[in-house]
Amino acid sequence: MKKLFWNIIKIILALFMIYGGVQHFVKPNFYMPFVPSFLPYPMAIIYISGIIEIVLGIALLLSKKYAKLGALGVLVLMILFLPIHIWDVFSETPAIGSHDAALIRLPIQFVLIALAWKVYNILSIKKI
Repeated sequence: MKKLFWNIIKIILALFMIYGGVQHFVKPNFYMPFVPSFLPYPMAIIYISGIIEIVLGIALLLSKKYAKLGALGVLVLMILFLPIHIWDVFSETPAIGSHDAALIRLPIQFVLIALAWKVYNILSIKKI
């Protein structure tokens, strides 16, 4: 039963990443406020991060070897995105739209980090 639960979580995480990555191409302007102003080529950053999210999501759906790398990649990516979401909570004009949305989004980021960590650990030890 535990194996089935974490396999479902892995698939949900994969679908979430693929969906999020696709959204970088469908609604790239939505992501523009999340790119720090000191970085060059913000639209390229949005598209590249979308590709990375799609690739990591697909990797989670492949064999254990690739799924493990995908989970590790999601973990690293979510940690890299964490400062943006923390900054958003304290910003006068949150990139996500409102302070309420920023306050909701931040704990979700921690949940994604925890799930990616757990899936990675399970894939490192057992087969799911």
